[in-house]
Amino acid sequence: MQPKVIATDAALQLIEQLKAKYGPLMFHQSGGCCDGSSPMCYPQGEFMIGDSDVLLGEIGGCPFYMHAAQYEYWKHTQLIIDVVPGRGGMFSLEGSEGIRFLTRSKVLDS
Repeated sequence: MQPKVIATDAALQLIEQLKAKYGPLMFHQSGGCCDGSSPMCYPQGEFMIGDSDVLLGEIGGCPFYMHAAQYEYWKHTQLIIDVVPGRGGMFSLEGSEGIRFLTRSKVLDS
């Protein structure tokens, strides 16, 4: 079975930098609203995970969640977390690093 979420080498490198700065981290795939639809990185425990959040897996040793309603649309895809130049979401830890996390995807084989 293929993992539901993976990260590029560049993303893993940024995760390690952020872990060195902030300690253990967690991710939640934003479903829109303030910061668009992007992976949001928080210190572990700073984002309230609820009964309607799905744990997709881990990237860089950090749990990665998505809301269950959003997961219904994405359940047949693999999320590929990457980084690109630009300013991250205002609530996401990489916001001041000059690069931001980005979600790419591919359809999973059945």
